[in-house]
Order: sequence, then structure tokens, then C-alpha cells
Amino acid sequence: MADVGADESLLKSVAERIAVEAAELVKNAWDEMNRGARVRVDTKSADTDVVTAVDHESERLVRARLAELRPGEPVLGEEGGGSVAAASSPDGVTWVVDPIDGTVNFLYGLPWFAVSVAAQIGGVSVAGAVVEPVSGRRWTAARGQGAWLDGRPLAVSAPDRLELTLVGTGFAYVAERRKRQARFAAELLGRVRDIRRNGAASLDLCAVGAGWLDAYVEHGLHRWDWAAGALVAAEAGAVVALPGEAPELGADATYAAAPSVAAPLRAELASCGAAEV
Repeated sequence: MADVGADESLLKSVAERIAVEAAELVKNAWDEMNRGARVRVDTKSADTDVVTAVDHESERLVRARLAELRPGEPVLGEEGGGSVAAASSPDGVTWVVDPIDGTVNFLYGLPWFAVSVAAQIGGVSVAGAVVEPVSGRRWTAARGQGAWLDGRPLAVSAPDRLELTLVGTGFAYVAERRKRQARFAAELLGRVRDIRRNGAASLDLCAVGAGWLDAYVEHGLHRWDWAAGALVAAEAGAVVALPGEAPELGADATYAAAPSVAAPLRAELASCGAAEV
């Protein structure tokens, strides 16, 4: 591997610094919306899949700051594009950015959304930050160094059986897939404590790291959805499987769980038809 100066602590600091700046931009827009300002909204893959002008402004800020602090390193962003192949290259750092994860929540006034910035080498996250604009909470992690919430070390929960497991999930924008996901969730619901659907994958993964959720599973996530949050969960002690790593759950499933229930829950999800979602 080329010498790219990929010190995980430094990369974490850069990710946090830039995510905080972008979160401030998003928070200012949120405040303006709460005072009655209108924000331009467009759609992407479906009428329910929205993107706002604030998403674009946030990503432009992140890209500009990365160009200053980490010049020459490629960026893969939800709105501005980039190369997935570059993110998988072993020869340097690629930054993976979600300028607002949870845009629908942002648009509706629900305060559960975040800016996510991660550094990857060879397709593997080595540092990342997830910052919530409204609360100001900062979730951070560096490979092999742990995960933190506002500087406090995180550790996953330890439910002792599946019936006491609180599971987070999410749903796709395409109606037909949502129907399949609803059937899967209905089957799972009778086998665990309960299910939560919060609408921001990065924060759900961080919640597993904090022990606020015991597990999380979702299909169809993109790299920018999980790049920082999955690292937070893993560094807090969660068992994590990224898309392609758990075929019995489906080729595009993302999974994170407390170790005490990770294996039995994974088997239970498969028996509920996760691979058919």
C-alpha cells in the first residue's frame, strides 16, 4: 500500500471537523425552515426519495473543505457522485460522504438526521464521524481505537435472549420492495422485543454502538449510508456484516448486532425470509 499518511486518529479528526462544519450549515437551514423559509426539494429514484438544496449545499461544503485539508483524495458522495471503484482502491484514502442522512426527517421537521463523513482505504472504513445538526451530538470512531459519543467511549448492549432484543430497520423507496420488507418485519416482530424504524441508517448503526438498539438490519443501503456508522458500531463491539458479507440475509443487507445475540438473531432473520426482501 502506498504511504498515504493514513493515520486513523488524524483522519478521524478531519472527518469530525468537517462533519461539524457541515452540520452547522444544515442546522442554520433547519432554523430558517422553522421560521417559515421554504427549501427547494427534488426527487431521485422515486417520488418518496427526496433531495433538498440543503443536501447539495452541505456536500459542496464537505468537498471544498476536504480539498483544502486532504488535497487530491477522491470523494464519493450521495449527491455529488464519485467512483465506488476509487473507494475500493488499496492505494489511498477515499472519503465517503452523506451530506444529510435522513433527508425525509429533515424535511418533515423530525430531528433524527445527520451528516456522515468517513475515510476508507481499500473499501474499508478506517475513520469516521456522524454529527447530528439539531442535538449537536458527535459520533466518532477510528479503526482499532474504539468509538465515542461526544468523547465518551461507547459499548454495545448485551441482551441475553432474542425475545429481549430491540431491532432497528428501514424501508426502501420503491413500493414493491417496501411491501416485501413489511412482510419480513411483521414476521420478525413476534420473535423479538420490538422493532424501531427511525429513518437514518447512520444513526441507527451508531445507536447499536451506544446500546440504544441491540441490533439493526436493513437492505439496499449505499456505501455513504453505512461508511461511518458501521465503523462506530464495530468499534463499540458490535458484530457487523456489510452488503455482500451475509448472503443468507440478502446480497445487499447491512447487519449490526450485540455479540450476545448476533448469531442467533442472524439465523432468525434468515428464517424470516431476509434473503427474499
